[in-house]
Amino acid sequence: MSEHKKLTELEATAICGNDISSSCLYVSALAIAYAGQYAFVALLIVAAVLFLFRKIYGEVVGALPLNGGAYNVLLNTTSKRNAAMAACLTILSYMATAVISAAEAMHYLHTLWDGFNINLATLGLLGLFLALTILGISESAKVAVAIFLVHLVSLTVLVGTVIWFLFTHDLSTLSLNFSAPVPGGSLVTALFFGFSAAMLGISGFESSANFVEEQAPGVFAKTLRNMWIVVSFFNPVIAFLAIAAIPIGQVEEHAETVLSYLGTVAGGPWLGTLISVDAVAVLSGAVLTSFVGVSGLMKRMALDRILPQFFLKENARNSNYVILITFFLLCASVLFITNGDIKPLAGVYTISFLSVMALFAIGNFLLKSKRPNLPRPVYAGILTVTVALISVLVALYGNVQLNPKFLIVFLQYFLPSMAIVYIMLNRASILELVLAAANSFAHKYPGVSRFSRLQIQKATRELHQQEFVFFTKGDNVSNLNKVMAYVVENEFTNRLKIVTLLREGETYPPELLKDIEVLDRAYDQIRVDFVAMPGHFGPELIDRLSEEWNVPKNFMFIGSPGDRFPYQISELGGVRLII
Repeated sequence: MSEHKKLTELEATAICGNDISSSCLYVSALAIAYAGQYAFVALLIVAAVLFLFRKIYGEVVGALPLNGGAYNVLLNTTSKRNAAMAACLTILSYMATAVISAAEAMHYLHTLWDGFNINLATLGLLGLFLALTILGISESAKVAVAIFLVHLVSLTVLVGTVIWFLFTHDLSTLSLNFSAPVPGGSLVTALFFGFSAAMLGISGFESSANFVEEQAPGVFAKTLRNMWIVVSFFNPVIAFLAIAAIPIGQVEEHAETVLSYLGTVAGGPWLGTLISVDAVAVLSGAVLTSFVGVSGLMKRMALDRILPQFFLKENARNSNYVILITFFLLCASVLFITNGDIKPLAGVYTISFLSVMALFAIGNFLLKSKRPNLPRPVYAGILTVTVALISVLVALYGNVQLNPKFLIVFLQYFLPSMAIVYIMLNRASILELVLAAANSFAHKYPGVSRFSRLQIQKATRELHQQEFVFFTKGDNVSNLNKVMAYVVENEFTNRLKIVTLLREGETYPPELLKDIEVLDRAYDQIRVDFVAMPGHFGPELIDRLSEEWNVPKNFMFIGSPGDRFPYQISELGGVRLII
């Protein structure tokens, strides 16, 4: 994407903000159901946890500003298999977000006009945002901005109206609600389950990390700040105002549309209608966030050969239309399989996004231990990351306690998706196994399977012929051995080029060539070529060698650079850190 098309702060905030800010429509009622009159306290705790994650995300993405979120950090600190698990969780989260948000938007619309089929309307909404994202992220960002601004105005009007309502009426409802028994019998229990349920209110916070490459420099950190401000203000304030203006029993009766009901009570039917219209719009914006986020993630997975290469096809507007159409078909299939019942997807949604946040915190720990010298604009302290990780694990446990069936539903979606990804990751071994079976079959029935065997052999050769490149500064044999082990474990290739760059008049250490010769014999499945060449490591050299050698940049590896490294990792075009 050309530089002038990079997303501005408002555009990027709107795309991911529509998802996280749509939580205002349901999280208050959810928190009140479990924490009662102290729901606003549970939501303030959630805001505090989210503040910790601002630093965690800021450090990780600041150090590795590439699309993919948790997938990206695990790919650069552990193995492809671990990264693939995070990717599957994120994709499931996006899929659930898209279907739930679209369905909820149409349910809100149905309260205003009941002359349509909700499932077909949900499918139509998904199709609309498929078309918008195929047209290009810049065009879809304009729609997101309009939705986001209207949503903020609507929530501000609601808060102002309810505050005026409370000033002009007695506070007997507030007193009555706070004199009611605390859910669960104790404040600790109420806050525990209220906090666990209210963590749904920050789903979508990870979205910005999945399209960071489409954002202008410096924008990512601002999107985290802006999202945090929105949910930290509106979620607890609306929960408190709901308790102040509506009896708790009525909140539970109108749980699905509590904000529009609150608007009707405080301002009249006009405000209730305004909130319903806003709900339709912002929930639609959350659908857009899912399409944009999953496009950036799946593109990165395809570049790393975890997904098939045809996903990388682009149209004239640089949109990966195959990814977007595939995601739409997945969402449509889920919609019809569940027949519009969003409860099963809620389990997938909850566990997926909380797991992704936990993996992001773990990725932060790995980044500190394995890439300590990698430059980063923000640093999250060990205590910060520990508290954030424990908080998410507590919320995850609390949600499983509240709805044990959700875990089973989650596994029904997660295990098949992981099976598909692991087949892709192990397809070389699978092809070799199929070839062995075909050869065995050929001994009994000569000539019958010759064509099939040739096709399998061709596919295997094509899979392994892609060359990989590692840039070294004369690393010791231990580091070079780690490189070889990483390539054997994570990549399909039988060719590795080890490159060292020399200054004018400089020569490489003679022991380096001996070490490479030893490793070449030790790893006989990989042919190692050693190249010593004059040059200065940087984006220009990578561009040139990538074109000359026909090696994609994400198949070029380096060790972790130090704090004096003159470039951002993002400037290297996807070069991977492996030691």
